[in-house]
Amino acid sequence: MNEKINKIKEELKTIEAELQDPSIVSDSKKMAVLGKKYNQLKEIIRLADQQDKLEKDLSEAKSILANESNEEMLALTEEEILDLEQRLEKNKLDLEDLLSPADPNDHKNIILEIRAGTGGDESSLFAADLFRMYSRFAETMNFKINILSQSRNEIGGFKEIIAEISGENVYKYFKFESGVHRVQRVPETEKAGRVHTSAATVAVMPEAEEIDLVIEAKDLRLDTFCASGNGGQSVNTTYSAVRITHLPTNTVVSCQDEKSQTQNRLKAMQILRSRILANLEAQKQAELSATRKSQVGSGDRSEKIRTYNFPQDRLTDHRIKLTVHNLSNILEGNLLPIIQELQKANRQNA
Repeated sequence: MNEKINKIKEELKTIEAELQDPSIVSDSKKMAVLGKKYNQLKEIIRLADQQDKLEKDLSEAKSILANESNEEMLALTEEEILDLEQRLEKNKLDLEDLLSPADPNDHKNIILEIRAGTGGDESSLFAADLFRMYSRFAETMNFKINILSQSRNEIGGFKEIIAEISGENVYKYFKFESGVHRVQRVPETEKAGRVHTSAATVAVMPEAEEIDLVIEAKDLRLDTFCASGNGGQSVNTTYSAVRITHLPTNTVVSCQDEKSQTQNRLKAMQILRSRILANLEAQKQAELSATRKSQVGSGDRSEKIRTYNFPQDRLTDHRIKLTVHNLSNILEGNLLPIIQELQKANRQNA
């Protein structure tokens, strides 16, 4: 541990020197990358220093406890020791998390895509439930949500919804959500009270910046058309909707939510860039999985990762054989305990 911390301190000094270099100061993109790295390393040093202090305080408190005879002081010291042990355990986990081989995408914002799958209208309603759950979770984490594209049906469900979620380490908390989410419940339209099984797919992609991926203009085909709403009726008569095709990969993105063609084009490019980067990452992961243990889940949208069983008030994450109850609480956005279990399993499998 000490050797790692010393290396990080040396790296921090190197970055501090680079941040003073005029050739780097004049390059805003390099400054942004170095600034992020600097803050990450500073946080590791802060946690390491805090761990040393907590360990010292705990040792002193235990020494006082061993030599104390006053009952009131004994009770206070025992309470202090319990608090220090809890803080030290959390600090160790946080430090271990930062020191373990990090996913370079963990700090990035994400593009979240949710689509109705099998199950007709019920699957679209479930897609809306999932989006609401992720929105609530994002709020508890102080993340911001910006809807990029959405397609609703007549009953208020989502055929598809695409959103950007931004904040600190968003991908780190969302990356294990990609896959098929299955729901078992009695639909509102079911008169006989039978339980139906439906599904929605979730894709979580690290948001690609221009420095991550360069897309040549010659590789793009841009088509414009009139935006349409539910049922296909014309919403406007201007060609504000945009469809962009990346010819080398045949990746197609359409965006029509904004009234301005320029705004739709910017949003479509944002989604397109992230989809292409996600596909490149998936190819890289497939190559790595042949030589080392795979992470929790492949991120493949075809992989069934979780079942939400309403009659039994039960959620099951099939990847780590985790079963928890109180579905209403989870669907209100209380996902952190489940995500932490997935992160823990991933560290063990790495």
